[in-house]
Amino acid sequence: MTLTQLTQPTRHWRRPVALLLTGQALSLIGSSIVQYAIVWHLVMRTDSGIAMTVIMLCAALPQAVVSLFGGVWADRWSRKLLIMLPDGIIAVVTVALSLFIAHGADALVLFFVVLAIRSAGAGVQTPAVQSFIPDITPEDRLLRVNSINGTIQSVNMIAAPALAAVLVNLVPLWAILYVDVTTASIGIVFVALIRAAKMAPTSARSVVGEMRAGLRYAWRFPRIRAVLVSYTAVCFINIAPMNLTMLLMNRGFQGQSLDLGFTVLHTASDKLAANEMAWSLGMVLGGALLATVGARVFHDNMALLAASFLAMGACTVALGLAPTLLAYLIVDFLIGVGTALGSSPTYTLLQQETASDMQGRVFGLLTTFSGFGTPLGMLVFGPLAEVMDVQTIFVVGGVLTIPLGVWLWRLNRRVPASP
Repeated sequence: MTLTQLTQPTRHWRRPVALLLTGQALSLIGSSIVQYAIVWHLVMRTDSGIAMTVIMLCAALPQAVVSLFGGVWADRWSRKLLIMLPDGIIAVVTVALSLFIAHGADALVLFFVVLAIRSAGAGVQTPAVQSFIPDITPEDRLLRVNSINGTIQSVNMIAAPALAAVLVNLVPLWAILYVDVTTASIGIVFVALIRAAKMAPTSARSVVGEMRAGLRYAWRFPRIRAVLVSYTAVCFINIAPMNLTMLLMNRGFQGQSLDLGFTVLHTASDKLAANEMAWSLGMVLGGALLATVGARVFHDNMALLAASFLAMGACTVALGLAPTLLAYLIVDFLIGVGTALGSSPTYTLLQQETASDMQGRVFGLLTTFSGFGTPLGMLVFGPLAEVMDVQTIFVVGGVLTIPLGVWLWRLNRRVPASP
């Protein structure tokens, strides 16, 4: 029996999909709250572009490295177990960090180590989740399920910064960390309830060979190769500078308040939360459009990705030119819409055009390439933020993103979908 036959989705797919998406949503919101709380704590404590670069390296580089192995493991081991295990390890590490902080240990290196471990866990979990979705979902429902998944995550990202902002102002950091421990435990239970076919394990000696096979496979197909290359480039020139939005909010709009009617953005944590929420609201709208109308109307995933890059480029330029906090938040919302229009179609394209027993490695490569692109970009743009206006960095990053959308659009017209 082949791997494809072992993992072919049954007609009773809605329950396992609901369990997976719910479990991941619960795990994500707890992780996001804690991640925001830790990063904001470090940003307000240091107010340094170099510190932001170190934070980004710790939060992204381990995931990029581990994803190379995580992709192989997802193709040969239990994807269900690989989804649950990182949550358990991260929960233990988070408890340890809380105990250290509660007893007065708050050295920066301690936070950096914990961020790195959390990142490494994501390197195992991310390719496992993305390759597990087509195992339990019919192919004609993949775009809709991916879009629903993206929408749920975006809703969580709206709630997470808002809750983090409240908790940061009311609760000590060590206590906030237990939110992640609780939600991770619940998420593990949900995923454990999914019945999934077992996969044959591989020997440790074959891992490097499997990674090479995955790279050769991905590079053989122009469309898969183009997604990997373009994602890496966008992470370097666009996503990396976007991580400086916290510095832009902290520097460019310091002392400026914004009355939204239902609330007033006054403190630094309020503005940082609004920054994340504006982008997340855009992600929700874009994901909801794809999950409802888009899943029935749009069938060209590569074209959607190209349009997303064009929109992200134009909006990033506008973000750097925004004269007021209100204008900034509006553009940030539009960037979220553009990002959602590209993320779900990208996952769907790779799931549909990649063989089942190669999906873990391809998604591992996607995570690795994009994961390296972001910290490498921060190594360039983080130090630049110390010697030049952050707004200029956004303008440059946006301008350089637009040609990538044009390239994908032309490639999509010349190269048919991979079998």
